[in-house]
Amino acid sequence: MEIKDLLNIEDEEERVSALYEIFDESSRLSSKAAQVEFLTTVRQIERHLKPGMKILDLGAGTGEYSLYFADKGYEVKSIELASNHVKQIKEKINDEMNIDVVQGNALDLSLLDDNTYDIVLCFGPLYHLEKMEDRMKCINEVKRVCKENGKMFFAFISNDMVITTETFLYNSNFLKEDSYNHESFKVVDFPFVFHTVDDCRNLLKASNLNIISEVATDGLSELLADKINNMDEKSYSQWLKYHFYCSEKPEFLGASNHLLFVGEVS
Repeated sequence: MEIKDLLNIEDEEERVSALYEIFDESSRLSSKAAQVEFLTTVRQIERHLKPGMKILDLGAGTGEYSLYFADKGYEVKSIELASNHVKQIKEKINDEMNIDVVQGNALDLSLLDDNTYDIVLCFGPLYHLEKMEDRMKCINEVKRVCKENGKMFFAFISNDMVITTETFLYNSNFLKEDSYNHESFKVVDFPFVFHTVDDCRNLLKASNLNIISEVATDGLSELLADKINNMDEKSYSQWLKYHFYCSEKPEFLGASNHLLFVGEVS
């Protein structure tokens, strides 16, 4: 199946599952360059974690975050839309992990009680929800199941940086094609949904959330992947420190393929 064939799939679950048959989520965070996003995100989450806290991983992918925190002793609920991803997560669980994995949709968390989780991770759903009302519904479900003083983490794909990486890494003709508006530079929301930094802010503020952190989770990592992957361990360690330093600076937010916003009820 090719990406263009996804347009013919009307069922959301079927379409997302088919998308991840094309994009291998299990290998996405495996290289040094790709690990930058994971390590930056974990660093942000751990700032708010305390022993005994309960974590919901909504749109868990193949379970990188669910399994990491379950291995650290936290109680984790992992919800994922794609059935093949659910299967992959379950295959990686060991007997010491307190983790429950279910197939489910971010737009309907009726299987979960109100005010249940201290930390809610929403790292996949907003990559795929094209309709504004669906994005708002997803965020409202996250708010509902999060405890009153809990923290909510939302990941987005950056509209503005993707133009750079598409042009210089994947398609030298991208700037001449119709995959984006040539005046506003808004990228077509297919096969993923793209947000500018202001889009992210406005969406969360419209959901009555107080934004407490804005993070450039992978920065230039995708653009410089070959060079980062060839770094020796000492250089890589220092690169991570430099990236962490840059990642929370407002002036670096637009130069990142992925963005992380941390919110709480205002």
